[in-house]
Amino acid sequence: MLINELSKRTGITIHTIRFYEKSGLIKGRRDGNVTSNNYFHYDEEIVEKLELIRDAKSVGFTISEISQLIDAWYNNKMTVVDKLAVLDEKMASINLRIQQLKEMKKLINQFRETVEKEGC
Repeated sequence: MLINELSKRTGITIHTIRFYEKSGLIKGRRDGNVTSNNYFHYDEEIVEKLELIRDAKSVGFTISEISQLIDAWYNNKMTVVDKLAVLDEKMASINLRIQQLKEMKKLINQFRETVEKEGC
């Protein structure tokens, strides 16, 4: 499939797909039988990778982390235990961030109360 169809199937913009290609996360293939254009073609594995990228981004993985995950995941460099460890590490990072945000919220509420009481 061409990039336009890939975009429609995954819901990811063409611009973003091209960014992922430039970042090395995915790679289209040229059709050797077609010499009249330079179009890239994408297969079902690319659809799967884009879905993995989208899902990983939505839970807080960085592009760099996603790059490492895709390489390891698709080249069978990670065991199930390793994959679970990566996910557990990200969960711990998210939990820490949640705690930090709760502390920030508490401080803001304290500042707000001070402003209300002192009128400043």
